[in-house]
This record gives sequence, C-alpha cells and structure tokens, in this order.
Amino acid sequence: MASDPPRDEIMEATYRALCKHGYAAVTMEDIAAESEKSKAALHYHYESKHDLLVAFLEDLLSSFTAELDAVEGSSATERFRALVGLFLESEEEESDRRFETAVLEMKAQGPYDEAFRERLDEFDAALSERFADVFAAGVESGEFREDLDVDAAADFVVTVLNGAHTRQVAVERPVEQTRAALERYLDESVRRTAEVEQ
Repeated sequence: MASDPPRDEIMEATYRALCKHGYAAVTMEDIAAESEKSKAALHYHYESKHDLLVAFLEDLLSSFTAELDAVEGSSATERFRALVGLFLESEEEESDRRFETAVLEMKAQGPYDEAFRERLDEFDAALSERFADVFAAGVESGEFREDLDVDAAADFVVTVLNGAHTRQVAVERPVEQTRAALERYLDESVRRTAEVEQ
C-alpha cells in the first residue's frame, strides 16, 4: 500500500533526526523538530518512538528493494558487480555516514527486539534472494559453474557484505579490499572458466 503524504513527511523527518542525534539519543521531540508536525501529531500516527522506528525500517526496506530491483546488467557477472557496488559505496557524505551509524545502532537491537529483528531479517532475505537469482541466471546461461549451490553462494556473499558494511561504519575500514575479495571469489569459485571478463 502506498504511503500517504503525512507518513512520507514523517519518514523524511525521522531520517534527518537520526542523522543528527543517532538511534539511542533521538526522541519524538527531535523528529517533530525536523518536520512541520508537533510531537502530539506524531503520536497520532505512532504510539511510541519504537513504533515509529519500526515503521521507518519498513520504509527503508521498501526503498532498498526498489533499488535492488532496478539493478541492471547484460550478464550475471555484471549484475553481481552492480549489486555489490550498490551495497558497498566507497564514498559517502557526512550525513550518510551519520545515518549509517544510526542504522548500525538499530541493527544492534536485533537480538533484543523482535520487531527490529523481523525487519532486519527481511533486509537480509531481500538481498540474498537477489544474489541467488543472479547466480541461478548465471548457471542457466552457462556463465557460472553448473554445480554452483546458488543459495549457499548468496548466503556467503550477503554475510561478507554485512561484515564489510559493519566494519566500514564502525571502524571506517575502506570497502575496496572487500570488493577485490568478492571479485576473486567470483572468478575462482563461481565462474565457469578461469577467464576473467574485462
């Protein structure tokens, strides 16, 4: 179901507030200050900060899956690289880094918060599904090894990407090494031949 205008405005205000204050410190007052709505108006839509942030994760998931679905490429290898590139951005604006830090804080709540955990699991599932589809297409076209376990390969890549993303946010580790490692994995373990496409 499409979001109504108030929800869109609230989601944008939530994004700005998370960039400024982070997950742990952000309040409904902070979110209201980033919108044209009062705290009471926010509570009309969402009973608590927790409910609002769960809705925000759902909104992020919708945007994320749309980006995944927009990834293109003339071959499975190209689509693989495009997906990796979408997830591992080398350079980010300062506001993006602050937001990614807030998201990492929310991820850390997963073990303790069922609603957060369910939404985070949906993110993982969406990404795994897209990689599994790419691997399956590569197997079908003869580009990738015919004995490739597409689900296991997708799970491996998503695990690597999640780890790289966490390290990028937490300790500012550049993503280039992870990109190179995934290229080697593609060439040495996934591709049907040792020939590397230029």
